[in-house]
Amino acid sequence: MEYQAVEKAILQRGVEWDIDPTLDRINILMDMLGQPQRAYPVVHITGTNGKSSTARMIDTLLRERNLRVGRFTSPHLVSMRERITIDGEPLSEERFTEVYEDVQPYLQLVDQQQGRLSFFETLTAMAYAAFADAPVDVAVIEVGMGGTWDSTSVAQGTVAVITPISLDHVEYLGPDIEAIAREKAGIIKPGATAVLSQQPLAAAEVLVRRAAETGATVAREGLEFGVVHREVAMGGQMLRLQGLKGVYEEVFLPLYGEHQAGNAVCALAAVEALTGGDDPLDGDLVRRAFAAVTSPGRLEVVRRGPTVIVDAAHNPGAMESVVEAMEESFGFSRLIAVVAVMADKDVAGVLELLEPITEEIVVTRNSSTRSMDPEELAALAEDIYGGERVHQAARLDDAIDIAIGLAEETGEFAGAGVLITGSVVTVGDARLLLKAGAEQ
Repeated sequence: MEYQAVEKAILQRGVEWDIDPTLDRINILMDMLGQPQRAYPVVHITGTNGKSSTARMIDTLLRERNLRVGRFTSPHLVSMRERITIDGEPLSEERFTEVYEDVQPYLQLVDQQQGRLSFFETLTAMAYAAFADAPVDVAVIEVGMGGTWDSTSVAQGTVAVITPISLDHVEYLGPDIEAIAREKAGIIKPGATAVLSQQPLAAAEVLVRRAAETGATVAREGLEFGVVHREVAMGGQMLRLQGLKGVYEEVFLPLYGEHQAGNAVCALAAVEALTGGDDPLDGDLVRRAFAAVTSPGRLEVVRRGPTVIVDAAHNPGAMESVVEAMEESFGFSRLIAVVAVMADKDVAGVLELLEPITEEIVVTRNSSTRSMDPEELAALAEDIYGGERVHQAARLDDAIDIAIGLAEETGEFAGAGVLITGSVVTVGDARLLLKAGAEQ
């Protein structure tokens, strides 16, 4: 098969957000494949925001220790192949095709016996199979949604990392923080180490209770580990991190915001927990790894003059972190927002957080069929911004051109900026339009 045919075949299995909460199909498929997810230790990651950035940091730290690492994350920005990486690189088109061809006969068997495997179940199986075949020393696995019934949960994570929990996907995960936390707590398996970021009290209580029920060791940000000190630095921030086993000084992280510092210390604690023993990691190794971290689409500067930044924030929790980081790290005198967002999100909540830091907003749509219609989005924005500050474009490329023109009106390029946000799809589309780099 050609790669394009493989991609089409996977897409025909349904949309990613069409969820059937069961592990029955994926468990049968894993049995047929010989339980590849048990061939290596797994660091399993869930939470509402910060999962992909934390996964990338864990991956980079482990590879700096000369380990071979497989990483499975979602969604992708540009290419489906970004989701499955080995040695920090997405599978090539040839290798992605080979992996699909290896699992395809078993997909068909499960389809016939149990009902059609989903888009995400297929990619999960491909990732676990590819990692076993490589073979990798460690797999870093991000859930698709939730935890207990997410298809990635067929693995028994040695370390479970839970990033900050807030309200999102309430139609699938539950109406409140407690319900969402219960679902996400399902990745904490018996005997594992649970690395918990700072959480709302309601979520923390659920997570700690689950750890006690499973006999998991608990490591909590702010208690067993944490960010001791942070300050803004050119191109990112300088950190002093208290890990589970030692203190790490002068750690440069080339990412912006307090939330990324929290992701970094959680990643550090996860790697320390996975390593075992009582000795801290080598400080120089930690500094080299964090200095090399990238997180495309997360407060990523993709153009200068005026500065254009993209961020995938798609819910109020994520947007709150973005706003704080923008105010801390970028001194824009004039900031224009470009927003395209999915219709099923808390759009008003996102816009209300964005409004105080932006002069004007350009609303548009992204390439997803779930994208909110620009006219509907404009009506919501006008309630928050007022009519004179809201602009509308049918296409993202036109919206970007309008926003850049608005940012340039003062002629002060150094103080003007554009923030493109609202969805991972929006950011992926914008990076393609602005030629911000190949898949990473």
